Amino acid sequence: MWVALATLALGTVIGVTRLRRDGRVNDAGGERLSADDLGAALGERATLVQFSTAFCQPCRATRRVLADVSALVPGVGHVEIDAESRLDLVRRLDITRTPTVLVLDAAGGVVKKASGQPRKADVLAALAQAVPET
Repeated sequence: MWVALATLALGTVIGVTRLRRDGRVNDAGGERLSADDLGAALGERATLVQFSTAFCQPCRATRRVLADVSALVPGVGHVEIDAESRLDLVRRLDITRTPTVLVLDAAGGVVKKASGQPRKADVLAALAQAVPET
């Protein structure tokens, strides 16, 4: 009985921790991506890069959120990358799960990173830091 209770407690702690971290947008820096790395052109003002896999259910919802944001903010591009076919880039950027979203500035510098499904408001806030004021 003690083993079952300990297992249940551990599972609860892991679940709560994952829920708190899922989709949270964090600072990321130092890495720079080019159009050649992405296989698509960078956005004029910023680029939203999504790493997905074929059977990832949250990736579909993330795709819709990022498409909405890129349509809402002028000059922002959205690029989706299949993580399974771009393992070189996944390893280089330390992508550990899908979906993972990177917010790039106009020059391709990684400004923010989110693992899990981000909220639309969080993506817009991250873009505000990546897009220069005009």
